[in-house]
Amino acid sequence: MNNKYNTVIEKLKKYNQNEIINLIENRFTEDEAMNLIDQIEELDLEKITNLYKNAKNIPQIDQSKIEHISCKYIGGLTQEQFKDYKTKGEEIIKTGKYAVVTMAGGQGTRLGHDGPKGTFKIETVKGEKYLFQIIVEALSKANRKYGVTIPWFIMTSSENNAQTVDFMEQNNYFGYPKEHVTFFKQGNLPMIKDNGNLAITKNKLVRIASDGNGSIYQSLKHAGLIEKMKADGIEWIFVGGVDNILLRVVDPILVGITIEQGNLISSKSVIKKDAHEKVGVFCKLNGVPKVIEYTELPKNMCEATNEEGQLVFGEVNILSHLFNIEALEKLSGANLAYHTAHKKCDYVNENGEFIKVTEPNAYKFESYIFDGFSLFDDMSILRVNREDEFAPIKNAEGNDSPETATKLYNDYIKRYGEI
Repeated sequence: MNNKYNTVIEKLKKYNQNEIINLIENRFTEDEAMNLIDQIEELDLEKITNLYKNAKNIPQIDQSKIEHISCKYIGGLTQEQFKDYKTKGEEIIKTGKYAVVTMAGGQGTRLGHDGPKGTFKIETVKGEKYLFQIIVEALSKANRKYGVTIPWFIMTSSENNAQTVDFMEQNNYFGYPKEHVTFFKQGNLPMIKDNGNLAITKNKLVRIASDGNGSIYQSLKHAGLIEKMKADGIEWIFVGGVDNILLRVVDPILVGITIEQGNLISSKSVIKKDAHEKVGVFCKLNGVPKVIEYTELPKNMCEATNEEGQLVFGEVNILSHLFNIEALEKLSGANLAYHTAHKKCDYVNENGEFIKVTEPNAYKFESYIFDGFSLFDDMSILRVNREDEFAPIKNAEGNDSPETATKLYNDYIKRYGEI
């Protein structure tokens, strides 16, 4: 065998990947073995091994260091404030200093949809609409209003990139100028089984999974897009998900508040439905911004209220974020913490047999976009009305389903006439 083969086998021995060695040496054909060797050569096994070793070590949060974080409520702004924020924000947009990034790396599996989530279609009072189409309509409306063409960046994944690009091509980008649309892929990490061995898929390669939306920072950098934005004079970048059909991707108020408060990052929030809604909320931890999961807040803190009777920790993260280009540049060089998820992963065992599993048996590692907030002393938060800006499609039925989201979308149109 060649030097590459020997080098990779030694690498596998170093990290106790004995099942993989057995497959390569005794179960796979030469071509299958070399394809796997080529893939493993590029993997950072030291990184994934360390993540595995710490998979069960859930970081403990010192609850005494969790504090309320202030926000501005859209309905509580004075006319003077509203006008000032709007003017500041519109100046940024009108002068071509604004861009939009859509995170669209997921598949529609939970919706029973075979394809990227952005290609999922809903039935509205305005006719059938794809999720990508809804975003294009919002961008196009802003372009007409402000006399610009806003650059649109779409973060895909290795799993869905080809399908996403093909879909947009086939639909002529829903009329959006193709030259102003850029695709880039988020990062990947291998999945590793409970016994510490890499999971091998039916196609006899290591199972690779997207490493979370927190990889957006480094993915933008690796694709050369932060430098491109800087060269094009982009100063403010909105980042949101593909599955909130009421997401306001262009909002001068959010831009204006962030500038006025002198911050480099900001987010929108909605108030919790009740104290125990299973959502992440904004707070400060150790004096810096943080999104804390509902599992990390004790009951008494979930239920705590202020003098006005409002929840102290009631600002829900709705994945609607704004970054100054300086913030993106800083975050692109940061190493965010990884969160561990225990998932079901079908695999090829050491005898070369394909095993379909019914229970979680492997670890997936993800970083979250909001973990980057803690690198800053402060951030701006604009609380908006849930019924106006939050209609996510996550589940096939029940809460946050196509049915509930479409109703919110249609109700909005009935109230205001258009999105």
